[in-house]
Amino acid sequence: MKKIALITLLSFGLLLSCSKDSDVTSSPDSNTNLKAGNLLTTGASARDLLSNDNFDKLLIEIDYVTGFAPTAGAIANFEEFLLARTFKQTIEFRYSAVPATNEESLTLQEVVDLEEENRNEYNNGSTLAVHIFFADAPSEGDADNSDLVTLGAVYRNTSMVIYESTVKQMASSSAAITTEEIETATLLHEFGHLFGLVNLSTQSVNDHEDAEAENHCNVDGCLMRAEIQFGASLLKQMQQNASKGLESVPDIGPECLLDLQKYGGR
Repeated sequence: MKKIALITLLSFGLLLSCSKDSDVTSSPDSNTNLKAGNLLTTGASARDLLSNDNFDKLLIEIDYVTGFAPTAGAIANFEEFLLARTFKQTIEFRYSAVPATNEESLTLQEVVDLEEENRNEYNNGSTLAVHIFFADAPSEGDADNSDLVTLGAVYRNTSMVIYESTVKQMASSSAAITTEEIETATLLHEFGHLFGLVNLSTQSVNDHEDAEAENHCNVDGCLMRAEIQFGASLLKQMQQNASKGLESVPDIGPECLLDLQKYGGR
């Protein structure tokens, strides 16, 4: 991952939104039984994602609207993270271009509907499938003229959305940050929630959940801190990391690492 000093962009807020399964519904489908393993609550597949007990291959389907595909660098960083934190040695990425949404903004339910329409890969044998949609419209939760914006959200056990239009807008506002860094931070944080962090269908080894921010860590500097939701706090942490010669994107903290090991990871 690139080492950069993030000085500008302080006028923006970063919200890595972690949606609950009660927010989404599924329409009836004749193949529901085949998809059942991918329709569970967020964090329910933590052990399957981290260990090789039931699945030894990870297949990540990336659906994107043309012009909103992720950068190669962010996906490389993402793969490095997965290899470091899980016991998976076989990780495959499959890309599919999907039609433009033609929406000014997207509700989470609309994201779910788009997944059901476009997703091709589901668990099969010893292969565990994850779906990530790179959207061409922002989240409906982003208020007009607000500094608080949503970059990504997880829902269910193998589903994620990245609001790539928002990522690009933020990156274009400053010469000190790139699309790759924003994508990397968003992907890693959100996948941490698919790993069950913090207390999502799992129970932590030690109590480190932020009392004021459900399912986030209270350890300073951790990637899973709720402070990553706010631009000034996140950028301050990334700037401090870069000034010390460390990777600018925050890493998983010690308490979250203990949890990952408990759930079957490294």
